[in-house]
Amino acid sequence: MSAPGHPASVVAVALVVLATVLVGGFGLRISRTTSDFYVASRTVRPRLNAAAISGEYLSAASFLGIAGLVLVHGPDMLWYPVGYTAGYLVLLVFVAAPLRRSGAYTLPDFAEGRLESRQVRRLVSVFVVGAGWVYLVPQLQGAGLTLKILTGAPGWLGDVLVASVVVIAVAAGGMRSITFVQVFQYWLKLTALLVPAIFLVLAWQGDGRPRVTFDEQISVFRADHPLYATYGLIIATFLGTMGLPHVVVRFYTSPNGRDARRTTVAVLALVGLFYLLPPVYGALGRLYAPDFMHGGDADAAVLLLPARVIGGLGGDLLGALLAGGAFAAFLSTASGLTMAVAGVITQDVLPSRGVRHFRLATVLAIAVPLAGSLLVSRVPVADAVGMAFAVSASSFCPLLVLGIWWRRLTPPGAIAGLLLGGGSALLSVAITVSGAVRPPGWPHALLAWPAVWSVPVGFLAMILVSLATPGRIPPGTNAAMTRFHLPEALAAGRVR
Repeated sequence: MSAPGHPASVVAVALVVLATVLVGGFGLRISRTTSDFYVASRTVRPRLNAAAISGEYLSAASFLGIAGLVLVHGPDMLWYPVGYTAGYLVLLVFVAAPLRRSGAYTLPDFAEGRLESRQVRRLVSVFVVGAGWVYLVPQLQGAGLTLKILTGAPGWLGDVLVASVVVIAVAAGGMRSITFVQVFQYWLKLTALLVPAIFLVLAWQGDGRPRVTFDEQISVFRADHPLYATYGLIIATFLGTMGLPHVVVRFYTSPNGRDARRTTVAVLALVGLFYLLPPVYGALGRLYAPDFMHGGDADAAVLLLPARVIGGLGGDLLGALLAGGAFAAFLSTASGLTMAVAGVITQDVLPSRGVRHFRLATVLAIAVPLAGSLLVSRVPVADAVGMAFAVSASSFCPLLVLGIWWRRLTPPGAIAGLLLGGGSALLSVAITVSGAVRPPGWPHALLAWPAVWSVPVGFLAMILVSLATPGRIPPGTNAAMTRFHLPEALAAGRVR
């Protein structure tokens, strides 16, 4: 671990926090209705929505974690950015437009509207909250790590700072507010990675272009069963994206299904552009910061590379830009997740659905993961986020795909799939994080990368139990399926 960073880094973080609060305050000025708070009155156009989705999706795992994994484990870790991006292709083909046409506010709304079951709604609510909390913990821990590197402050301070700013931004203006926050933060994150990368590559060229080798690779559990781990990662990231609560909720803000598809195409471009950059930091880290391979803080390499490679005032300023971008990553993703979880808590836990209760739910949504981030030992951020993807892929992916495309899905089938698929993945994540089963060996590999078996279990349970309960098909199924798949112009009677 390097010494605390230059004061410019602290100033950059402070400016990002201040800008987040100010931009969120702008959203507050135009958030007047309940619909504004939950779905920005469904008026967010594709380009703005795509930047907002990209802003909240590119989390600590993307900004710091991928570079750290490439540094430590080598180019095999490029499956992370590939999977994170390709997940939107699956979402585009199967989910985006029908989900928007469902007219729902949240995933539990979709589940109840499709299956006409309060039981399914309550169970989906539990999984939305659980997946959101699992995803929030590494965002908060990453913030703690960053602030500790920059200032030498206690690790908990960054966790608390991000949680506090998120509560202010989300509770103030809801979806309207965080839409503007996340658009601003996407472009900040892209700039924060791109500008230092250009200077780092120029410095590498000036150094005679030394060759980057990955002959030495630190092996964790992947050493036991690397092929299985790779498939677990691919399945989790490809299929988990469509069910991430903070991603799904943004599609409800599109004016119609056609705009939802256009938004997804734009997200593919924006996310793909961003993911060209973290591997550059991982590769250069092999040359200029090899000590991070063994120090346990590989995620910090991105922040400290400019000081190592360039040095002087230029290195300090580029490091400050990266620090600001990293905090933007924590804030934007944490804001989106908190918004999604708070929406579910407001509608399914608290007795009233008013704006006042939404603000109370915001505090509850961030308080539990904050406590978890302070109590649970650090897991590399990309690994921790991968676990959240596995839970999403095992529960929400079967529910959305079968709910949208298969008429014979029944409430008992959905419940069985959620419990067996999503429940087993969530339990596996809990056991892995607790350290109860340690590598090497198959038990740890199966629990750390559950998507290989938990996703098929979720799909099979939903299909088999639904086939065994044909009398439980909801009476409104045909109407719901027509609403999902009929173009908006036909549905509104505008096409003759």
